[in-house]
Amino acid sequence: MEGKLTVSVSPHIKSKESIPRVMWSVVIALVPAMAASIYFFGISALTTISVSVISAISTEAIIQRLRHKPITISDGSAVVTGILLALVLPPRIPCWMVIIGSFCAIALAKQLFGGLGYNIFNPALVGRAILLASFPIAMTTWRKPFEAVTCATPLTLIKERICEGLPSYWELFIGKVGGSLGETSVLALLIGAVFLLLRGYISWHIPLSCLGTVALLTAILNQDPLFHLLTGGLILGAFFMATDMVTTPLTKKGKLVFGIGVGIIVVVIRLKGGYPEGVCYSILLMNAFTPLIDRWIKPKVFGKK
Repeated sequence: MEGKLTVSVSPHIKSKESIPRVMWSVVIALVPAMAASIYFFGISALTTISVSVISAISTEAIIQRLRHKPITISDGSAVVTGILLALVLPPRIPCWMVIIGSFCAIALAKQLFGGLGYNIFNPALVGRAILLASFPIAMTTWRKPFEAVTCATPLTLIKERICEGLPSYWELFIGKVGGSLGETSVLALLIGAVFLLLRGYISWHIPLSCLGTVALLTAILNQDPLFHLLTGGLILGAFFMATDMVTTPLTKKGKLVFGIGVGIIVVVIRLKGGYPEGVCYSILLMNAFTPLIDRWIKPKVFGKK
């Protein structure tokens, strides 16, 4: 009898997981952070999130229609980008700026490279970087939770060596501080992060190496490690942006290198740079090194010594 052997291209491992399943799970993981932002900053936070998500979905649908490509807005990737962008924006930012940032995130950082899976940089962070370069005053105007008055972020106070008015660790943990919508409540972010870790959608390698590097370097440089871990967008970036499957290394060793690089750049920008925060630029810079890390760190070929 003649044997039949079917040879197909990789991957050969099948899974029930799919892009929509992963993306909508990320949306669920971000619900606590969104709820916290609405609680602390009011209806304006809900408006910013809604405008960002709607703009991201609309931009993706329009560009895919113009490119004569299947419209894939139901996979949730545009929704994730819209939410993440909104969470790194300050409270009460004008809606038209949110629309510009969301358009740039989808059009320039995602669709211009060919769509989901082909983008080099994290789309939400590209949108934020463009807004920060274009509208620096609006992007650095912060408000106190539950109040309409402006305030400085904890990192800004440290940058200017102002010790008065610094929030307690507890206030930093629950989110009762000024800052971007989704980066203030560490508690809300950790709830979502644990959900993703338990589901296996992210691994511990990048968050742990990133946070560990920041803690170690700040301790060496006579800074307060816990303060730096709880402030700014470090937790949001470490668990929800630096772990992006498309723009980060594939191997475990590569992920560790990526996380260490992010942590080093964050500390350098925070302590020596012109901006009090450096998470956005650190992740974008390491995104650019991802292909080199994957080329440098390769897994052993099965069966080869």
